[in-house]
Amino acid sequence: MLNSIGMNRLIVYGREECHLCQEMIASLQALQKQIHFEFQMIDIDNDPELVRLFNDRVPVLVSAAPAHEEICHYHLDVAALDAYFAKIR
Repeated sequence: MLNSIGMNRLIVYGREECHLCQEMIASLQALQKQIHFEFQMIDIDNDPELVRLFNDRVPVLVSAAPAHEEICHYHLDVAALDAYFAKIR
């Protein structure tokens, strides 16, 4: 089991009306049936700094802790997510 300091929490930086963001969220929700993790979606358009950081690369999947490590962007890269989970176990 993953440790209890939030390592199994992920963040999707995206936009509300973004079809790639919706696809990544749907893929993550499907994967949650097999692997225990939580994620939240943050709309970058509510924060100018997030727009500056992620504007042309949304959706961006990052770890919530400790250092907001980027896992993948545009599409869910299951291999990259598996590698991240293997690294934190």
